[in-house]
Amino acid sequence: MSTNELAGKPIGTNRYDATQLEVAVLVPCYNEEHAIAKVVADFVAVLPAATVHVYDNNSTDGTVAAAKQAGAVVRRETHQGKGYVVRRMFNDIEADVYVLVDGDATYDAPSAPAMIDKLIAERLDMVVATRVDREEAAYRPGHRAGNRLLSGFVAHIFGRAFTDILSGYRVFSRRFVKSFPILSGGFEIETELTVHALELELPVGELATPYYSRPAGSVSKLSTWQDGFRILWTVLRLYRAERPLSLFGAFGIALIIMSVGLAIPILITYVQEGIVPRLPTAVLSTGLMVLAFLSIACGLILDTVTRGRREAKLIAYLALRAPGEERRRS
Repeated sequence: MSTNELAGKPIGTNRYDATQLEVAVLVPCYNEEHAIAKVVADFVAVLPAATVHVYDNNSTDGTVAAAKQAGAVVRRETHQGKGYVVRRMFNDIEADVYVLVDGDATYDAPSAPAMIDKLIAERLDMVVATRVDREEAAYRPGHRAGNRLLSGFVAHIFGRAFTDILSGYRVFSRRFVKSFPILSGGFEIETELTVHALELELPVGELATPYYSRPAGSVSKLSTWQDGFRILWTVLRLYRAERPLSLFGAFGIALIIMSVGLAIPILITYVQEGIVPRLPTAVLSTGLMVLAFLSIACGLILDTVTRGRREAKLIAYLALRAPGEERRRS
């Protein structure tokens, strides 16, 4: 089935009746007066039973007025950064299914019903919209290359990964939203969402959706280099937190190789002549070996802590039912 066919498919045509679910559309927004009215109107048209929540992040233009006029429920988050806004939305809003989308009118609203259908029918916890650009200016080459690089890096570290880890268009189950501990404050929130799903091996999926250029007058808030480095740092930080044994074990092995490399010539000289001619090198080799074992020991300890933290996340996740279960069992 093509993307266009899926995008036009009505909610509730699968074996789970999605029309009985409470759907919330979450739109984090900062200075999008030229785009937000279209975003709200488009989602109201395709999801008439849903409530569209726009969270303004200290906009200095007419974003708030435009969103209210379009029919959205508008609230504010004063901490600057998309991650803070998403955290506030996840905490505040109660629903069965959550649709998270940027307020720049680049994502395809008619794809939302198909994404929700996929979430319900396949009992998933997150469906990511894989962007297929419809206009040359929609997806800048630098952003495309960076996305592919980061997606490959995440796949290398965490195994199975998504095609488009930086997509801002996603559908979530309630149990994902209410059990997800958000730590990021900026645009790296998409990376954190992806890694959380991969780390807990949650049921997730993707759906190809059209991606358009911004409307006239709308300007991207994403800094290619600054936010790119922040996203990369987030990946490394999450790798340290979720794979400590691999990280510190690699450091330990590297230090062992260096220590042995320095010690071999000294050992050969000692066996042949009975002396240690380079005492500082011997001390350095010994110190590196001690650091190597300390690094591996730290990795083992942190790995135990990480396993306990992962179990706590899974317990919080499993305490909530799958999409549709609350309504079907009530």
